[in-house]
Amino acid sequence: MAMLARFAFLSLVALLAACSSRAPAPAPVAKSPMVFNQAPSSPAADDVLFRAIGLVGTPYRWGGNTPDSGFDCSGLIGYVYRDAAGISLPRSTREMIVMRAPNVDINALQSGDLVFFATSGGSQVSHAGIYVGEGRFVHAPSTGGTVRLDYLSNSYWSKAYLQAKRVLPPGHLAQNP
Repeated sequence: MAMLARFAFLSLVALLAACSSRAPAPAPVAKSPMVFNQAPSSPAADDVLFRAIGLVGTPYRWGGNTPDSGFDCSGLIGYVYRDAAGISLPRSTREMIVMRAPNVDINALQSGDLVFFATSGGSQVSHAGIYVGEGRFVHAPSTGGTVRLDYLSNSYWSKAYLQAKRVLPPGHLAQNP
């Protein structure tokens, strides 16, 4: 999918999601030296991307793992991967971050990679999302909120960022030229 078309699609989805849910509190966006490479996507990565973005606006629910019941962060990830790629993942972020999958440098992220955060400080994982490209990720952030898109470069997320993992097998991801 062309870069411009992908950006237009993400913008449209974000706009529609904003219309269907409460507006999140404005978050300051810090200038960041991070550079996100954008590789062409694969069908499996596109399926994960579209399924995740399609759930933007779904209510947050602790322990939730379906669109009908709502999602917490790991429930969202598990549902998207099962539904879009037929991949079964561990239920909790603590189990996901230690699963046998390649770690990915933040500057080499590709659509479908999992991103992990320590939102309580320290180095203990407490949150995760699905990278969708162009420095953005989909996640289910907190009670009272909804599934949404955020920027990794946002100061809150960049300070809490721990690592990323590539769950899709190498044959299902397009490689950088």
